[in-house]
Amino acid sequence: MASSSSDEGGQWVPLRSRPEFSDVIPVEQDDGPNPVVPITYKEEFRETMDYFRALYKADERSLRALHLTSEAIQFNPGNYTVWHFRRLVLEALDHDLHDELALTEHIAQGNSKNYQLWHHRRWVAEKLGTSATTEELRFTKNILSTDPKHYHAWSHRQWVLQALGGWEDELDYCHQLLEEDIFNNSAWNQRYFVITRSPFLGGLKAMRESEVCYTLNAIVARPENESSWRYLRGLYKDDNSSWVNNPQISSVCLEILNAKTNCVFALSTLLDLISHGFQPSQEFTDAVDALRISDSEQRDSDVAKAACFVLESVDPLRANYWQWYKSKHFQNA
Repeated sequence: MASSSSDEGGQWVPLRSRPEFSDVIPVEQDDGPNPVVPITYKEEFRETMDYFRALYKADERSLRALHLTSEAIQFNPGNYTVWHFRRLVLEALDHDLHDELALTEHIAQGNSKNYQLWHHRRWVAEKLGTSATTEELRFTKNILSTDPKHYHAWSHRQWVLQALGGWEDELDYCHQLLEEDIFNNSAWNQRYFVITRSPFLGGLKAMRESEVCYTLNAIVARPENESSWRYLRGLYKDDNSSWVNNPQISSVCLEILNAKTNCVFALSTLLDLISHGFQPSQEFTDAVDALRISDSEQRDSDVAKAACFVLESVDPLRANYWQWYKSKHFQNA
């Protein structure tokens, strides 16, 4: 921001009183001859934008234009025209882009879900290249520490990893987040992103065995956590045969069913296994039958249909879905 934007007491100095803008004729906002609902802007905002429009109209790519965009952004961080013009000025001046990282971090402290901020930050990081990798990972980590499901931060972090690198410690970072909150579905999503995209881990198949063990432990600890179940299923994307034939998975399902609490996802996983060819033993039939809420509840000798009946009771929000699922997959069973 220009040094003359405030006086010694910290008060905003009008642009018309600043020597460096004495030659600028401000351009007022044109709302037409009869605006229906004119907006009463604060004087500081109105004057700043009037002077900005003058420099923008003249396409003046100068240091004072850069300073003015800083002020305009402080007033309205969502003004995409100001951000766009700022980038043009930065390129024309060949300005030090590291200052831009500080600016966007300052804006993010009060408005971190601003689309323009993240677009600008990416533009800057792309210009800086791999020298920005560590700083960008730190920046997003800082935001995620207070908002673990921040969409913009996760999206930017994934772009940084793919475009600038920094994969080496990312799986450990995901592990740290899940240690803090096993229900953090964003961390589970990032973990999957890492094991499938990192150039250092060998891909999904190479990571599957260790990830299955990790996930099954998480499931046993908190079987009501849908994220871990979804992650487990994702480890077998496009490989239903391995999914069905891994005894660890069916064993954990049976363990949770026998515990008789938090069994919704164990039941739905069992149904998914059966729909892909898994042949449940009598132990599964007994475990599902034991979950019936009352003796008057409908009973079925087929374990898949029985599981659907139980889910209609224990998962009432999706009762209609389980009725449909039963008719769709097991009507001839």
